[in-house]
Formats: sequence, C-alpha cells, structure tokens
Amino acid sequence: MSDCGPAKGEIVRDRLRDRVGRVMDREGACFQLRPLGGGVEWDAAPEDIEPVAVSAALSGHIAELNRHSTRPV
Repeated sequence: MSDCGPAKGEIVRDRLRDRVGRVMDREGACFQLRPLGGGVEWDAAPEDIEPVAVSAALSGHIAELNRHSTRPV
C-alpha cells in the first residue's frame, strides 16, 4: 500500500465492516472494494482499510462465501 493508498487489484481488509475485498477503484476519498468471489462493491474510507496477507484474504473469501450460503436446514 503506498502513501496514496492501495493500488487497483490489491486485496485489503475493511476493518470497519470486517470484510476482505479487492480494490476496484477510488472515487473521491473512498475506495470501492468488491468481495473476492465477486458481488456488489462497497465504499471504504482510507483510514478503515489495511493490506492483508494471502492467508487472511483466503479466510475472508471463505467467510464471504459462507455469508451467502443458502444451505437448507
């Protein structure tokens, strides 16, 4: 992550939402992040994001998949 923030394509954690996403773009002061498995982008403030290790990115991806799981009970 540079002084200007993460680059497009970088994987970061949104600490405020406890979500991992890929940086898609930046609009104004916010970064647009997309879940690693695809889906709807969300905005995150620069102070709320941090770079993540590959293992954390995979854990975040699995958590996102589980969140959207529709297994019958």
